[in-house]
Amino acid sequence: MTGSPQLSALEVGYDIPAAIGMAESEIHTPCLLVDLDAFERNVANMRERCAAMGVRLRAHGKMHKSSDVARYQIEQGGSVGICCQKVSEAEAFIRGGVKDVLISNQVRDPAKIDRLARLPSLGARVIVCVDDLANIPELSAAAEGRGVTIECLVEIDCGAGRCGVGSTVEAVAIAQAIDAAPGLTFSGLQSYNGSMQHLRRPEERAEVFEKVETLTRDVVSGLQVAGLECDIVGGGGTGSYRMEGGSGLFNELQAGSYAFMDADYSEVVAPDGAHLNQGEWENALFVLTSVMSHVKPDQAVCDAGHKASAVDSGLPKVFGREDLSYIGCSDEHGVISDPNGALKVNDKLRLIPGHCDPTCNLHDWLVGVRDGKVETLWAVNARGKGY
Repeated sequence: MTGSPQLSALEVGYDIPAAIGMAESEIHTPCLLVDLDAFERNVANMRERCAAMGVRLRAHGKMHKSSDVARYQIEQGGSVGICCQKVSEAEAFIRGGVKDVLISNQVRDPAKIDRLARLPSLGARVIVCVDDLANIPELSAAAEGRGVTIECLVEIDCGAGRCGVGSTVEAVAIAQAIDAAPGLTFSGLQSYNGSMQHLRRPEERAEVFEKVETLTRDVVSGLQVAGLECDIVGGGGTGSYRMEGGSGLFNELQAGSYAFMDADYSEVVAPDGAHLNQGEWENALFVLTSVMSHVKPDQAVCDAGHKASAVDSGLPKVFGREDLSYIGCSDEHGVISDPNGALKVNDKLRLIPGHCDPTCNLHDWLVGVRDGKVETLWAVNARGKGY
C-alpha cells in the first residue's frame, strides 16, 4: 500500500470502513466494496485479450483513482502504465509507485505546467496531450527549466467534440513543433472517443469507429510523410477496445471500467450479443449499503444516496435481487422498492453504481472482499485530485 496510511493506526468506523478479517456483514456502510475474485478475473481477462490482439494496455486510472489498484493492474494485468486526467492525479499515482503515467488531457495553467515538469524527477515517464501550438513553448520552457524531458501526444478530435485538432495538417504541424522543441519528445497520438464507449449496439459503435479510424489513419500517414513515427497510437475504452485493438492501427488501449464495471456499461451489448457484464466482464465494484428504515411495508430506505453513488448515468441497481429496485435518492438516503417486504432494518445490500468513475471519487477506501471476509483495503489516494 505505497503512499497509503498504515492501517494499524486507523480507527474502524472513523478513518476506515472495515478491518482486514472482518466479515462483510460487519463493514461500516455506505462504502465501496470490491469482489476480489471478480476483479482479478476482469484484470486477467483484459491482459489476455490485449496480448491476443498484440496491443499494449494503459489502464485508465481516473476510474478508480487508487495507486493500489493501478499497481495491481501493472503487476498482474499487463498494463504498461496508467492514464489519468489531471496533474495532481498524476502526482498521486507517481507518489504511489506508478512509474509510467499519461495525462490524457491538456495542461495549460502555468502553475500546473510547472508541477507537471517536476514529475519526471520523481522517476516516472510522464506523457501529456497537446492540441495547440501555443502550448508547446510553455511545456518546453518548463521542461528545460527543470532539466527534464516531457513526452507529448498530439490529440485529435475523432468525434467527441471536445479537445483535439480535427485535421491532418494541424496534427502534423503540432507534432513537428513538439519534435523541434527542447525538453519535449513527440511520442504519438491520442485518439479517443468517449461517447462511443456507451453506445448500446455494436453496430452503432462500429459506425462511429469507422470515422475514428479514418481520421487517425490519415494523421499517422501524414506524420510518416513528415518523417515522424508514433510510438503510441492510443485510445479505446471498455465499450470499443475490440475495434481499436483489432484495427492494426492502434497499439495502446486506454480501457478503465473493465476492471470494475457499472450499471451503465451493463446496458452495452458486445458483438456476440451479450451484455458486457454477462460474459466478457463481471460486476466487481459495489456500494455496500444498509437498510436504515422500513416504516412502509413495501419500501425500504438505505444509507446510500447521492453522496455514496454517482447518478449521472442513472440510479444504482440492486445486485442479485430481482425482487428489489433502487428507485430514488437524496443526499444521504436511497429508496428501495420492496413489494414483498423482504428486507428488515440493518440488512446489507450490494448496489451496482450507475457510473464507477465518479462513484469512486466519493470514497476514501475500497474494501476488498473474498469469501465473505475483508482481505484488503485500498486507498483512493487520488480522490479529489482534480487540479
